[in-house]
Amino acid sequence: MNLHVLTLGLIQGITEFLPISSSGHLALAKIFLGVDLPPLSYDLVLHVATTFATIIFFFTDIVEIFVDWFSGFLKQESRKSDSWSLGWAVILGTIITGIVGILLKNFVEVISQNSLIVAIGLIFTGIILLLSQLVKVGSAKVRVSDGALVGFAQAVAVLPGISRSGMTIMSGLTVGLSKEEAFRFSFILSIPVILGATLLQAFELGSWSNFVSSLPPFWYFGAVVSFFSGLLSLMILKKVVLSSKWWVFGVYCLLLGCYVVFKTILGV
Repeated sequence: MNLHVLTLGLIQGITEFLPISSSGHLALAKIFLGVDLPPLSYDLVLHVATTFATIIFFFTDIVEIFVDWFSGFLKQESRKSDSWSLGWAVILGTIITGIVGILLKNFVEVISQNSLIVAIGLIFTGIILLLSQLVKVGSAKVRVSDGALVGFAQAVAVLPGISRSGMTIMSGLTVGLSKEEAFRFSFILSIPVILGATLLQAFELGSWSNFVSSLPPFWYFGAVVSFFSGLLSLMILKKVVLSSKWWVFGVYCLLLGCYVVFKTILGV
């Protein structure tokens, strides 16, 4: 069995959800360690696996939101429900993320090769996570307008070194959402965006035969590892967010970012 395949699946499952920037870690691994990034087809498989983990984790919430949101078109009283607002917030946030993400796509591909920029992104993430300790936690539910701010925060996180979950959860807390609501909204908002981006990348591979032939041997084991490690990461992160202890990840990102700056400038 290809150990490299399993390792990539494990890394994807862990770093995709924890607020430490998976893109930043992959970029640094390529720059400093010469680690070969997975082929696009396998990268897509791993993203689908972790997205499926998100869907399973929030399955009850997703079904409830969909049913209540859809019934809002049939019953006026359903438009007063929290799910009606949340559904529209997800749509608004997805549109904003998609537009900004497409505009920044080529730019991000270029700067991801610069270790100093990745380090700045990690330092920025660390500062944001540490500042979370100063935010007064609210108890509000998601409003439609919240989709704009959180969606923009999610879009900014396409920059290397900036954590998507860290930015979106922090943005949710800033607008007065409860910790659990900010956590839930962050990851439900990620589902359509990641699936959409995955679909666009899949078109770059052309035919289905090209997609399958480019997958590494035993790719399905890596997908399973990515799925279960993703579920575990979601469980851990939920407990960390609810206990307000995710500043620990901020310290980690700050230290790693500073180390990369010194290594890049001084060559140590």
